This record gives sequence, structure tokens and C-alpha cells, in this order.
Amino acid sequence: MSELVQKVRDVLPSVRADLEDLVRIESVWADPARRGEVQRSAEAVSKLFSEAGFGDVRIVSEGGAPAVIARHPAPPGAPTVLLYAHHDVQPEGDRGQWESAPFEPTERDGRLYGRGTADDKAGIATHLAAIRAFAGRPPVGVTVFVEGEEESGSPSLGALLAAHKELLAADVIVIADSDNWSTEQPSLTVSLRGLADCVVEVATLDHGLHSGMWGGVVPDALSALVRLLASLHDDEGNVAVAGLHEATAADVEFPAERVRADTGVLDGVTEIGSGSTAQRLWAKPAITVIGIDTTPIASASNTLIPRARAKVSMRVAPGGDAAAHLAALTSHLEAHAPWGAQVTVTPGDLGEPYAIDATGPVYDAARAAFREAWAAEPVDTGVGGSIPFIAEFAAAFPDAKILVTGVEDPNTQAHSINESLHLGVLERAATAETLLLEALGRS
Repeated sequence: MSELVQKVRDVLPSVRADLEDLVRIESVWADPARRGEVQRSAEAVSKLFSEAGFGDVRIVSEGGAPAVIARHPAPPGAPTVLLYAHHDVQPEGDRGQWESAPFEPTERDGRLYGRGTADDKAGIATHLAAIRAFAGRPPVGVTVFVEGEEESGSPSLGALLAAHKELLAADVIVIADSDNWSTEQPSLTVSLRGLADCVVEVATLDHGLHSGMWGGVVPDALSALVRLLASLHDDEGNVAVAGLHEATAADVEFPAERVRADTGVLDGVTEIGSGSTAQRLWAKPAITVIGIDTTPIASASNTLIPRARAKVSMRVAPGGDAAAHLAALTSHLEAHAPWGAQVTVTPGDLGEPYAIDATGPVYDAARAAFREAWAAEPVDTGVGGSIPFIAEFAAAFPDAKILVTGVEDPNTQAHSINESLHLGVLERAATAETLLLEALGRS
């Protein structure tokens, strides 16, 4: 095993160089102007795995972003492992807030900064390192599946899985798109919340009115919307929508000091909700207002606003049903309209939560690989965010064992400015995956 670990270290410089080249490609599928960059990214990923020794590499699309499927056949009697990552990235936001250019990978203090350095082009790098460590001849069958629209909710994933089910069929699925407990301790993700969102519009007038002439008599839509949104939580910050599911979180210690350190909560701001941090973060529903459409301040006048809209995002606890939760949220919004305001709810995206029974030989092998690569005991954790495609994989391949791993850590700042990858975590994650493939080949 020590020889295999050394081989991972030997290939990491070339893997890092290829990762940096991928980061320089602005593969933001959510931006129509950069769809060509997403195609260029898929072509670059395809080339990397072709050069790594995969004989069957193809770029596929089923009405959405281009994805890459690369296949290495299993030796006789060996299982097939599907290695998942995605090559699309989040928009970079305000470039002026980045300490270095978002699409120019830059190392500072052992971290590689840039959009997609961690989420999730480092997942591609992890798979590439494992394949190169075996000189392109892994002891198991390997199918690499690199999606191109995960950051947009994977809308065409179901069509991809249906159209290429035989190509993607596997005994074990490794999804490298999650977090680690710290830069020194790995995590195996065993539960994920789902997602349901909607746009709520409040109307109180058929046209704007002078606020001096009618203020205090006629309600404006924005004030009504604010009161309606405030009804979504009680005074402690718990979700106040009736009929929502609550699960049980993994039993881990999550001190308040870590919450403040990991999130950047401002002085004087308190946590919301009741129960342990793990319970609130991984096993209870959460509701967030993520956007409002109304008159911007620069354009404001003394006018009662007739209409206002907000986008409301809900996280669904494992074991809950996303569609049922969206129906409960819709009913709450319609029932709590203040002052008789007209409320219209437009449903948005749905993503199912998922809980993994992480017991059995495959998970034992994964934990052993983590221990050797990290020299630390792995932690079973949940994820507060959503990776809805995991439920789709589980439905498409019900007999496969699913391992959710990753290269992120609490300081990664995925989706935010100054996203970064801890280079030590990349090495340990690549080593763990390589050791896992070796163990699965022996078994």
C-alpha cells in the first residue's frame, strides 16, 4: 500500500497542472453567454481521460449541458465503480470582491483559489489522480461520469441516466462532491437534505399610489410581503410551516464556536432555531428568502408599491417528500396573506433528500481507505445542502452502493467569493480513492 500511496504523490503535480487548466475555463452553464466554455470544458475533460488510458470516452448530451462518460472495462470477476464529478461551476459574482482573479488559479498558504478549484473540478482531479496512480490500469472496472449542469440543478440528468443506463451501470458509485469535517479529518456523507423552492407574489393595488395621499389607509405590497415572509418562522427562528418532516441527525459534536468560525456570523448575531446544531443543519427543514423583486432604492419614489415578489427556498429533511413540502409551503403562504392581499405562488425546482445506510463491506473498505490516507478516523456526517441527483442515481441503480465523498472543507467557500481547495486535502482524497479501488479489486 505504501508503494501505491507514493504513486499518488508522484502523479499529483501533473494532476494539479491539469486542474489549473480546467479552472481557467469559465464553464458556467447558468450563463448562456458562456455555454461555449462549458463545451470546451467537456472537451478538455474528455481529452484528459482519453490520455489516461480510457478506450471508450464520449461526450453526451440529452437536451442539456455536455457530460463526459469514460469507461475502462472490469477485469474478470471484478466489480465496476462509477466515479462522479461535475465540470460546470457557479457564477463568480462580483469579481472585485475576489482577492485574485476567479478563473486564474492562485496558490496562497497551501490553498488553491479560483472558481471550481474545489466544487467540483477537484473531484475530476481526484478521479484522474487515482487512474494515473494505476497507470491507466485500475484493478476494477471504472466508469467516469462528469456532468455539466449540476450547479443548475441537473435538469437533464434523468434523461442522461435513462439514455445511457447500460454505460453507467455500476456496483459502487463514488460521488466526489461533498465536504470533509476538517482539513485533517475526512467525512463520509450519509444524509442530504432535499430542496423545494417557489416564487411568491403579493398584490394589493392595480397601480401605484402617492404614499402621502393614501399611506396609512391602503396597504402597499412590499409591506404585506414582508409580513407574509416573517410568518415562515417563529420568534426563535424555527420554521413555522405545518406538516413538515424532521429526521434524526448523525451523533456528532458541533460546538457553537465552530459555527461562528465557519460561517463568519457577525458579532451580536445569534443562531436561530432549537435543537442541536447537527439536528438543525442536517435533519430539520429550513426556509430561506433568497431574492426579492421590488423597486430598487435608486429608483424609489413616494409611492405605494402595487406588487412585490420573493423567491423562497426550502430544505427538506431526509425522509421527507419534496413535492409534499412544497405543497405545505404554498398552503402556508396562501393562508397567511395579511390585510387580504392577493397571493400567487409559482412552484419552482424540486430535489429529493436522501439517507444512506452506510453499512457493509463497501463502506468498511471506504473507511479503511480514509484511515490510511488521512491518518484519522472518518466522521459520518450529514449535509445541510442538497445534491438531488443522488436520489436519481439511487433510483436508477437500486443495487449499487453509493459513497458520497469530497475535497471540500469548512474554509472552501464553495459558491462564494474566494472559493479555494486545500492542497493537502486533495492529496488525501486522491489517496483514499486509490486505496478504495485497490481494496475493491482485491475483494
